[in-house]
Formats: sequence, structure tokens, C-alpha cells
Amino acid sequence: MLALRAPSSPRPRPEPKKQPRALTKLQRAAVLEVLRSKRFVDKVPAEIQAILLDEGTYLCSVATMYRLLRAHGETGERRAQATHPARVKPELIAAGPNQVWSWDISKLKGPAKWSYFHLYTIIDIYSRYVVGWMVATRKSAELAERLLFDTIEKQNIRRDQLTIHSDNGSSMASKPVEFLLADLGMTKSHSRPHTCNDNPFSDYAAFVIQDEFDHLERCRVRWEPHSHSPAPRMGCGAPTEGVVPFTPPERHFALRGGERRGFRPSSCRVSRVPL
Repeated sequence: MLALRAPSSPRPRPEPKKQPRALTKLQRAAVLEVLRSKRFVDKVPAEIQAILLDEGTYLCSVATMYRLLRAHGETGERRAQATHPARVKPELIAAGPNQVWSWDISKLKGPAKWSYFHLYTIIDIYSRYVVGWMVATRKSAELAERLLFDTIEKQNIRRDQLTIHSDNGSSMASKPVEFLLADLGMTKSHSRPHTCNDNPFSDYAAFVIQDEFDHLERCRVRWEPHSHSPAPRMGCGAPTEGVVPFTPPERHFALRGGERRGFRPSSCRVSRVPL
């Protein structure tokens, strides 16, 4: 039977022998001073050594230069780099009605096969109220110009009061629309290139119109068991206690004492390109 022995203490590791040709502390400092000088700060160690050899000077090997730079964390870019602040996503913020409008043109299916209509919709992003709309058989800049002019006139918009946001469609970026907004003193805003979510209010309204035609039927079926309860003014879900719902027209025109009942400045935002 073998007897168990207590583990022996670990053997002390021998200290590494100092290489006789290793650089001294002063020599290492001199090499670093040369590597950090304005003359060589943007050059790699191999190029620095070649230049010094042409001048008849030898400091150390290329590997030693890399070893000294690595020990001080200078193997990357050693020149001073320009720092840029974090890019802030541009936004349009509406604190009241008729400050920011979002508009778009949606394609709707007609009653017959291969027949379509174009729905022009202008939405106030603060109240979600549709301030102007039109259905046409074609998509053109002239119709968009007429709708925008009539809507701005109907809402009594003053100069430098309104910002109109849209995507980069042909009608939105057309010259007639651009000249009209410039003449009326309106600020024009477009979505950023290759950004699909910069016009969310109009895009969501088009989605609801195109794909949710059975929305009212679902609301009716859901509220049949609760026929004794008043239907909510917004949406078709069950009413929430303590929440006073407002329709978009009530919020847009401040009906029912909306401003006195705790309306806060809207946090509704729509991304845009810098103006």
C-alpha cells in the first residue's frame, strides 16, 4: 500500500538571464525619442531603420523597435487624430398643431382588376389629424401642388410657421412643389437617402388604409359583448381607467378643453435630413 505524501512546495523559477546585448534603460529611452520625433512619427520601424542606416546610424533591430512601441501602446497610429462628436439623428419636433406636416402618396387597389387610385394624404404629426387629402387616378406634381396650396390656405398657415416633411418621391421633390413652398414661406424637409423609416406617420397611415380594411369590423365584433359601455374615441381596445382619449380633430383644434385637461407638448418626432 502506497503512503500519501504531502505535496512539495513549487520550485522557484529561475530568473531569466539578461541578454548581454540588451539595450539599457537610457538606450531604450533614446530609441523611443527617435521613434516619437516629428521626423519619424508617421513612418514604420522598417522605414526608420533604412533611413538611419543610409545616414550611417544604427540604433537597434526592427523587432526591438516594435517591442519598445508595443510596451508603450504605440504600435497603432501614433499621430494625433481628429476626433468627431457622435452624430445626432436629425429630428423635427412638433409642440403644437400646424407646426410639422407629413405627406405621402399611396397606391390603392380599385374595384376592378388592374385598376388603381392614388391617395394624397397630409397628416399633422402633433395631432395625427388629416388636414388634407385627395384621391386621383394619377400621380402628378401638379395635383400635389394644388392639394398643398388648398390645405395651407384652409388651415390659415402663416409664413415661416410650418415645416412639410415627405420622402424623396418624384412628386415630393418636383419643381412645382418646391417653388410653391418657397413662395408661401414653408420649410421643406425630405427623408434621408436609403432610410425607409424617416416618414413614419404617412407610411403607417398608408399601411392601415391598404391592409386593414377590416379594422372597423373587428372593432364592431369586439365591442358587441360590451354594448352597454361607451366605445372609446381612439382605437378599438378596451378603455383604460384614468386615460382620457381624444380624437385627432379634438387634439388638433383643442376641443373639449383639451389644453386645460393636461395636454403636454407632443413628443411626436419625424426624422429628416438636415436643412
